[in-house]
Amino acid sequence: MKINQDLYVYVEGGGSGANSAALQSELRQAFANFFAKTDLGKTRRPRVVACGGREQAFQSFCTAISQRQNAMLLVDSEAPIAPLHQPPAPGRWQPWAHLRAQATWAMPVRATDDDCHLMVECMENWFLADLPAIESFFGRDFNATALPAGAIETITKAKVYSSLQTATKDCRTKAPYGKGAHSFKILSAISPQKVEAASPWAKRFLDELRKRKP
Repeated sequence: MKINQDLYVYVEGGGSGANSAALQSELRQAFANFFAKTDLGKTRRPRVVACGGREQAFQSFCTAISQRQNAMLLVDSEAPIAPLHQPPAPGRWQPWAHLRAQATWAMPVRATDDDCHLMVECMENWFLADLPAIESFFGRDFNATALPAGAIETITKAKVYSSLQTATKDCRTKAPYGKGAHSFKILSAISPQKVEAASPWAKRFLDELRKRKP
């Protein structure tokens, strides 16, 4: 029997409404474009499974790992990571400990912390690593000064959303920032190298992909 060596990444996003199929397809393509600009290229990319909601992503991952699939989970942290659960504290990264505290999710049997990855605090935090790409995407009258400065993983989800909407409210060619309308297009446009340099959790995710996709 042929053994499936594919690597699957279960990602939250794409929603569950009437337009969810199109949005989930856009999410998969956006991650494909993002990965293609890394050293993973086009041949070593994982298979992205767009799961809609965060809970659905977790449940789909649990099923996959129970079936011994080579699987990883990628979800928003939704909240700051406690120092105990990430460097520079001694020991290993502990995303499952964060998710147990934040969402009461228990680490599935057969899973490890290496299978679990977080966008801190959400995907939009990644966008702040590449301001020129956001500015180019929104075009004329984009207000870059409205976006917060500093380490991108220290900026709250609420602040990221509100600042993106403020920065784009006067743009002439696009509506103010909306997740369904813009997030996956921006993910396609940003530089993975800039994201990796600005986000230790994103670097951890990409490093794990490199280990698993020889």
